Amino acid sequence: MLKYKWWESLLFLAPTLLVILFVFGYPLFRVFDFSTRRIRGASGPFIGLDNYRFVLRAPVFQLAVKHNLFLLVGVPIMVLLALIIAALLFEQLRGWRFYRFCLFIPYIVAIPVIGVIFGYMLSLHGVINELLEKVGLGFLAFDWLGNPKLSLKTILIIVVWKEVGFGMILFLARLMNVSSDLYEAAKIDGANWWQALWYITIPQLRLVIEFFAVISMVNLIAWVFSYVYVITNGGPANSTQVIELWIFNKVSRGAPNPGMGAAASVLLLVVSSVFIFILLKLRLKIGEE
Repeated sequence: MLKYKWWESLLFLAPTLLVILFVFGYPLFRVFDFSTRRIRGASGPFIGLDNYRFVLRAPVFQLAVKHNLFLLVGVPIMVLLALIIAALLFEQLRGWRFYRFCLFIPYIVAIPVIGVIFGYMLSLHGVINELLEKVGLGFLAFDWLGNPKLSLKTILIIVVWKEVGFGMILFLARLMNVSSDLYEAAKIDGANWWQALWYITIPQLRLVIEFFAVISMVNLIAWVFSYVYVITNGGPANSTQVIELWIFNKVSRGAPNPGMGAAASVLLLVVSSVFIFILLKLRLKIGEE
């Protein structure tokens, strides 16, 4: 077997690395540079880290951060739901393939499509409320998207509904590789379904659960913009404002200091990079097993 020195391997990778550096490295450099300037972008006056201080003191940005942190409540919910659903499907009950198909469909549907559909369904005079009125349950009809107290919770429910299918498929794929002897031995020892879940299924899925949890955290911090933009556009009264939408409004809607949007983008990149680093470490662990 031929052995290459580290620098020889680097020569083979050099063309691809140069392309990646040009495509991603240059824009990143420009964003960093933009975040240190005021008003006129790259040609504007250099103001150092002032934009970062302005961002961290901005009341709406602070509110957006709180909303993103609240959405992280969805991570344990998605993990738990995906785990229970995968464990039930693993039992291969009658029609389990059909159930798997139905539960996975929301994940592959485009977010704008889901946003438009739920926007019509959950509005004050939407399908859900009209149905509740017709069956005599009008007291359960709420303005799910127009009420500031409910709107963010409604967004969270929609995100969980869509994303849980990905976790279900991940967990089910891992369970298919678990030896059935473990479960048969547990049944012989008198273990019930919940005990098998706790002592066999969860330990076998530990790394995959960690992987899905990190992916979900990144989604709810940095990739929730599409849901909010399509469904509520941050309203009502900034009750669904999130970091990405705040950045979008700063850099694309004639804000007086778009450099603040660039500074917020850098902060978001740093936080996301931490989670991505954790994700890569978990993938290396999974690959070693």
